[in-house]
Amino acid sequence: MKIRSCAGITKPSFLLVHYELPALTFHKPELTWTSTLRMPCNHERTFGSVTRFHYSVADRILASTSVRSSASRPNTVRLGRKQRDSSSLYIRPSLLDMKKERIANHAKVYEFLRGVGIIPDELDGLELPVTVEVMQERIDFLHKLGLTIEDINNYPLVLGCSVKKNMIPVLDYLGKLGVRKSTFTEFLRRYPQVLHASVVVDLAPVVKYLQGLDIKPNDIPRVLERYPEVLGFKLEGTMSTSVAYLVGIGVSRREVGGVLTRYPEILGMRVGRVIKPFVEYLQGLGIPRLAVARLIEKRPHILGFGLEERVKPNVESLLEFNVRKASLPSIIAQYPEIVGIDLKPKLLGQRSMLQSIIDLEPEDFGTVMEKMPQVVNLSNTSMVKHADFLKDCGFSLQQVRNMVVGCPQVLALNLDIMKLSFSYFQMEMQRPLDDLVAFPAFFTYGLESTIKPRHKIVAKKGFKCSLSWLLNCSDEKFKERLNYDTIEIEEMETMPSFDMNSLMEPRSDESDSEYEEDSDEEYV
Repeated sequence: MKIRSCAGITKPSFLLVHYELPALTFHKPELTWTSTLRMPCNHERTFGSVTRFHYSVADRILASTSVRSSASRPNTVRLGRKQRDSSSLYIRPSLLDMKKERIANHAKVYEFLRGVGIIPDELDGLELPVTVEVMQERIDFLHKLGLTIEDINNYPLVLGCSVKKNMIPVLDYLGKLGVRKSTFTEFLRRYPQVLHASVVVDLAPVVKYLQGLDIKPNDIPRVLERYPEVLGFKLEGTMSTSVAYLVGIGVSRREVGGVLTRYPEILGMRVGRVIKPFVEYLQGLGIPRLAVARLIEKRPHILGFGLEERVKPNVESLLEFNVRKASLPSIIAQYPEIVGIDLKPKLLGQRSMLQSIIDLEPEDFGTVMEKMPQVVNLSNTSMVKHADFLKDCGFSLQQVRNMVVGCPQVLALNLDIMKLSFSYFQMEMQRPLDDLVAFPAFFTYGLESTIKPRHKIVAKKGFKCSLSWLLNCSDEKFKERLNYDTIEIEEMETMPSFDMNSLMEPRSDESDSEYEEDSDEEYV
């Protein structure tokens, strides 16, 4: 269709110009001119105004037509946009859709866990696998490590660990350190949190720190197997303060590595709550602090005895069974384990047993405990056999009782060696049985190393002496005694006993005064 304009009349001096507006075709995106505008070349000034008029009219017509066209086909336009969107490969779901999908996946995973016996209540808020298949993979891997459903329920957060990103790297690192695969099950039962750890950030620095405490590289695996929880400690926290305190009370710096290797649990003990109260309690009983340090060096596990739950009640039990308070330091120094066992039932049983086989009085039982606290762990069979041997040697029941009270070790020595010693006593030494009753510790000395050579020397010199004078001294002291004109009575009566000072002999690399200046104020 064509749109024609009306003719414009101008002044006589101007040319009458007829022009036509272009026909617009709306089914194409561009305008098509169906007629041309002809103008004489000498009317160029008129061209600008005419052209502007031409464009103005055309623009209004085009705008009007476009509005009518779009208004007449609204559904078509919207439909086309929807079709183009739905066919796109880059559709992004809404946040609501994503949330619904996540909830649905969690519900499926939770349903699966409940189906296998796992309680997922603690997993809320934890980033879990989006599919049941991945969760099944994690559970299967934990089963291969020896963990049961019960183990997983004890620490369900382990299900948040990826097999490839968490579990395998950690276990590979432990294996390279030397931790035995056979211990992995118990290791993870005690400290499953290790599967959340970073090898570089968390585990390797702890291992390096342990080596810095003089724990030998070959001992690191055993330390970790015994106390896996150490991998979760802060380097400058409990570990450093516990070691510093032990050195402060007198534990040799050279012994720290061995102490921690044998009992790494010390690294997790609070100084103010555990170690310091234990040390101070033993000091209060009469054991010098340096002696306590030596006990810790030899038996570091005593620090694990509960002070309130075990140590103090056991001390009270000893007093109840006629042990003198002044003897407590000697008893604990000889046998530190006595304050950590379930003591009272043992005391009752041993006292009753000794009363039945040698008619031991309750008061005498206290004396036996003071001289050999290990008697609480002697088997009934052993005590009966030793008592019968002494009776077979010709000792009366009363003499056997006196010998046990004087030297309870006769109930625990090797019977074959005791028989050889008694035979030499009878055949070569030809002494009366009363000498053994007076000094039953005779059986504790070596026959070839001590008894025979000393007896021969004394017999050659024609000395008459007690067994105590003959045996109860060092080789150097015995040589001095041989030069005496007379035999001192007190030397004859001396009985072997535990010497507390033997625990406190200064080492070659340290002095006693080194620890006297240390302060405990920081460990509260």
